[in-house]
Amino acid sequence: MDQRLAGYNAVLFDLDGVLTDTASIHSDCWKRMFDEYLRERSEKTGEPFVEFDIAGDYHRYVDGKPRYDGVRSFLASRNIELPNGDPGDPPGSDTVCALGNRKNVLVNETLNRDGVEPYPGSIRLLDELEAGGVHMAVVSSSKNAPTVLAAAGIAERFETVVDGTVAAKAGLPGKPAPDTFLDAARQLGVTREQAIVVEDAISGVEAGRNGSFGLVIGVARADNERALSAAGADLVVADLGELAG
Repeated sequence: MDQRLAGYNAVLFDLDGVLTDTASIHSDCWKRMFDEYLRERSEKTGEPFVEFDIAGDYHRYVDGKPRYDGVRSFLASRNIELPNGDPGDPPGSDTVCALGNRKNVLVNETLNRDGVEPYPGSIRLLDELEAGGVHMAVVSSSKNAPTVLAAAGIAERFETVVDGTVAAKAGLPGKPAPDTFLDAARQLGVTREQAIVVEDAISGVEAGRNGSFGLVIGVARADNERALSAAGADLVVADLGELAG
């Protein structure tokens, strides 16, 4: 294991794009949902249709944030206001929650159809951390985290999972606030200084920085090394296998 990880007692992993190859599923589903909405809005208002751009819009406004926060952030970038609605709203386009729920339907359809695989490099690192007795947790904004972990066959590796559902019940603000990471560290019985945060999203790296964790690692799967470093990553890798022995 890379010596830069030595001396830490816990590693707090984001899920999508860090442990499993699901970030592309989320970005594709965000695009499908927003493009559906934007086309519908264009037909109603006569405004030009400008598609949702994964390279720009996804990473800037949506990636790593709780689902409804991502909806609000992107809509604000287009000067669009919708009522918030209720998390129980049926999937649709009338409220922020309805749009977010439509995206969730698309994600679950894709997971059920295609399944999900963990990154081999991430598995190698998990093996080494487990052998070294390091505590491990998953901290994800997604409410689908338990489903994804089970589908990838890695759920049993983590002592705790703080996902979007847990955060909502506990009233924890989402990334870039550090609260979900701090809660995971508390559950593991470690201080923030003893814990490593591993993230692929700018908002997640900012959460690690804002929480003053011992080490913040960025995983640059989107050719975004500079952006992750600028957001506060102490170390940036292209794949977690680089940190395995």
